[in-house]
Amino acid sequence: MQSTLTQADVAKLLAEPSPTVRAELAGKLGHEIDNPDLNQAEAALAQDIVRIMAKDVEANVRRALAENLRGAAHLPHDVALKLANDIESVALPILESSQVLTDADLIEIVRSGAAAKQEVIAGREGLGESVADVLVTTASEKAVAKLMDNTTAQISEKSLSKAVDRFAASDLVKEKIVKRPTLPPTVTERLVTMVADTMRDYLVAHHQVSPTVASDIVMQSRERAIIGLTGKSSVEELEKLIAQMNANKRLTPTLVIRALCMGDVAFFEMAIAVMANIPVVNARILIHDAGQLGLKSLYERAGMPPDLLPAVRVAIDVVHETEMTGEEHDRERYRARVIERILTKYEDVGADENMGADNVDYLLGKLSDIVKLGT
Repeated sequence: MQSTLTQADVAKLLAEPSPTVRAELAGKLGHEIDNPDLNQAEAALAQDIVRIMAKDVEANVRRALAENLRGAAHLPHDVALKLANDIESVALPILESSQVLTDADLIEIVRSGAAAKQEVIAGREGLGESVADVLVTTASEKAVAKLMDNTTAQISEKSLSKAVDRFAASDLVKEKIVKRPTLPPTVTERLVTMVADTMRDYLVAHHQVSPTVASDIVMQSRERAIIGLTGKSSVEELEKLIAQMNANKRLTPTLVIRALCMGDVAFFEMAIAVMANIPVVNARILIHDAGQLGLKSLYERAGMPPDLLPAVRVAIDVVHETEMTGEEHDRERYRARVIERILTKYEDVGADENMGADNVDYLLGKLSDIVKLGT
């Protein structure tokens, strides 16, 4: 196949005064520049024409060029950069699609502060971490929300945390972050806390609910969510999450005991280790020691409520008796056994006849009658 670019086209392009004709030739050129059948001279000619047209005084001509060259692999870099820095109607197609632009190019354009250009860059397929970080740091709320909505964008944990900090008051950005396909546990835990605080404020402001009751509702929701997100975390992620929670005073006794009652033994072990400031390997040995002294000493050093040590012992015993095979309803059976055994241990608090077998909230509520958890 021979190129349809001819010397006549070149002459017409350079001599024709009509912007309409120049725009038409721009469209033709867009289809030709990546033509694999172009010989070396034709390819050089095509690139020379592109450079000339990128300087055309008529925006419609430059716009037609950008639209037709947005996906061109052989678009000269200098031309792509010139078009990307043009007025919005010319720049946006190139910024949205051109793979000729480098991350450094995109970062410079983001920093220029043009909102429409930032938004288009935020939606680029396969956007890299360095560009995403600059967007999070400098771009508008709409651009960052679009970035978070871009499931192909590579966004680091640091950038996600930065977005949570910078847009703490933006429901739009937080919603988009929450709905990303995957999130680091540390970011998820922070979002759970922020959403929970909003829920508490709403309850207090719109209903006859005391701040204390609202806080209890929020705490239960938060704890359930946090335990739910730890199940697939790696050891490193779990350690990082628990350290963050402890530093922010969110690693409460209720949360630690809830984890154990729900079968998340890894969370319980790591949490107790962090609270006691000892290596998790040491904590595991003490927790699962057949004697009475190891767990008691560790539990006291972690600052856990003394009156609930017997409940924790019961749960640990159930852990040793229950083989978690990964089968369906494994954890449900474990929880039911833990709740039944603990409530039997504390016979005076009793169990309601209609209590669900996996109702950990009920169990913690009953245990709260014995001692105020979290103090």
